[in-house]
This record gives sequence, C-alpha cells and structure tokens, in this order.
Amino acid sequence: MGKPSDLSQSTSRMKAPATPVVFVHGAFCGGWAFDAFREPFEAAGFETHAPNLPHHERGADLEQLAQTGLKDYAKAVAHYVRTLRAPPVLVGHSLGGLVSQLAAMHAPIAGLVLLAPSAPWGVPPTTLDEQSHQFGLSLLGDYWRRPVPPDYRVARATTLDRLEREDARRTFARFVPESGRAIREAVQWWADHSMASQAPVYRISAPVLALAGGKDRVNPSSTVRRVIARFPGTQAHFHEFPEMSHWLVGEPEAPDVAKMTLQWLTACGITTKPARKKKPLTLFSWGESSAGA
Repeated sequence: MGKPSDLSQSTSRMKAPATPVVFVHGAFCGGWAFDAFREPFEAAGFETHAPNLPHHERGADLEQLAQTGLKDYAKAVAHYVRTLRAPPVLVGHSLGGLVSQLAAMHAPIAGLVLLAPSAPWGVPPTTLDEQSHQFGLSLLGDYWRRPVPPDYRVARATTLDRLEREDARRTFARFVPESGRAIREAVQWWADHSMASQAPVYRISAPVLALAGGKDRVNPSSTVRRVIARFPGTQAHFHEFPEMSHWLVGEPEAPDVAKMTLQWLTACGITTKPARKKKPLTLFSWGESSAGA
C-alpha cells in the first residue's frame, strides 16, 4: 500500500527507486478523493501519495484558507515532490490538474496526468455551462475574499451527477470549504491581474496525458482539448471517456481511467522497475497527440 500522506520518508536501499505517483485533489476535496482510485497503482507496484492541499483538512483555519491562492497550493505540492526519493508522476483532478501544471514548473517530475483539469490562464471556455459558472460566481459578491462552503445542489448537478444518490451524499459529506481566492484565480482568470493560473508549456518538460469526460459540465472535453493543444509535438496525449462526467476518480468507469493511465505510464517507460528504454509513443494507438487535439 502507499505511504501515509506526510512529508516523512523512510530510507531506501534501492539503487534505482521506483517512480512515486502523487495524486493532487480538486476543489472542496482532500486526498481522500483518491482512496479507491489509487488502488490499481498500488497493485501495479507504485508508491502512491495523496496529500491534502493547504487548509483542506477537517477543522482547518478558514481565515488562512481564504488568504490562500493557487500559487500557495502549487508551492506546497512542489515542496512535497522534492521530499520524495525520485521525481514522481503528478496526477491532478479538476483544480488539482491546474495546480499540478503550476507545480510542474517548479519541481522535477517524471510525468503529468491531468484528469478533467481546470484550464490555465489564457485558455477560454468552450461551452455555455462554463460561461454560466463564471456568471454564477459573480452573483456571490466578493467571494474571493472568503472561504466558499460546498453546495450539495451544485455538486450533485455538476460533479457527482453519475453517482447513486447514497454514494453522492456519502461523498459530499467529506467535502470541505474552498478558497474563494483560488476559485477566482482559476475560473475567472481574466479578472486576476496577478495571472496566478498562468502555466506556460515551455516550462513543463515532462510527458503529459489528459483525460476528460464527454458529459463533463465543469471542465468539458472541448476545453481540455484546448489545454492539451498548447503543448508542442507529441509531448501531450488526450483521450475522452464519452459516458463519463467530472468525477473521473469515482464514477463507475474510474477503474478504466486508472487502467488507461497505467498503460500510458508503461508506454512512456515509467514503471515500478529500474529505468528502461522508453517505448515510442507512436505505438500508443488509443490516445491523440496534442497535434491532433
């Protein structure tokens, strides 16, 4: 099983440590979101980690949360990465996908997996749902100055919509408040003069995989394609799960998402064994390169 999500690392006698996998959760969540999703990675022999972003634990200081932005999240993830025995694969879901892109600019990583990621600064929305979400935030007043509590009605309609009612309620019960500042920096990035969500691709050298749900109303597949199209050549690959929505880590097809990610890691030469010659990604037939996105 994976190690506890803290910064302490036991010493290892391995000459070539296995590549760790670090899961980065999205808004209103915690590392618990990957409890089931990480199991196939552990079964494959990967050392897994699922830390909480700053102030996302139960009983967190909400005043501190309100003052925390995307750069603080990314800094925390980058610091966590540097404590590991080897450069990890970052697997980020939703807002965590954006945070992972930001962290990848400042810490060595072996790969970057984006699950329905929030778009970085400069990538415009592609759907009316995204535009309505931006407008809806404007109705909350100066929400960026305070923590935003989770809303079951919104979560049930946009994120947990493919879960059974009891599963949705059980999952939502674990949600925590989110930083309004971080939400604004991600969703209304055009209003953020600090450009906190800016993630220029030339500063990310690792291979990238993006997976999206065809029924996602939060970060739709069409926008995720735009995120991936920013990367040059065959650095990034994309795949859509037509029947899935936003909760890629917990919907019925989540094991398929994990399986595809593991296949991609193998194709990239990222395994639990000592480094070996990488397989050419041209043989990785199921995905699309950024050139075709």
